[in-house]
Amino acid sequence: MKKLFFLCVAFAGIVQLACGQGSRKSPHETVSNADISVTYGRPFAKGREIFGKLEKYGQVWRTGADEATEITFKRDMTFAGKSITKGTYTLFTIPGETQWTIILNSKLGEWGAYGYDKIKDKNVLESKVSSTKLTTKVEQFTIALSSSAVVLSWDNVEVSIPIK
Repeated sequence: MKKLFFLCVAFAGIVQLACGQGSRKSPHETVSNADISVTYGRPFAKGREIFGKLEKYGQVWRTGADEATEITFKRDMTFAGKSITKGTYTLFTIPGETQWTIILNSKLGEWGAYGYDKIKDKNVLESKVSSTKLTTKVEQFTIALSSSAVVLSWDNVEVSIPIK
């Protein structure tokens, strides 16, 4: 009887790993500089129209693929024009045609943005920034860091989030 129970538990675990939300579909990357580190999934456009179609305007996006993007501030600083305390946060965004809402949330370990409505009370920062249309498409979602901005680029859109 113990063997049967063990086999059932082992089988359930294997099925959960194979079908569960824990399996990554996209490559992941961590980018960092002296002040910030960002870990995110890097989906490919694969010929799809991303913003406004795949990622709907006005809806919360995990800002990458698979797990929601996490951003670590190594010191207190200004992000998207607002003060943020040193620490690690989940980065969500709400894409718009010309303006995006940038959201930092204190709840870590989220898979996608599926449970965002349950944790939005943990938002520590919300700010709006402009987006720019690119003339050349970016195939793979990319986050780049400079001394003055966190830059999100994908498809034909770029969003520069100012930092100080």
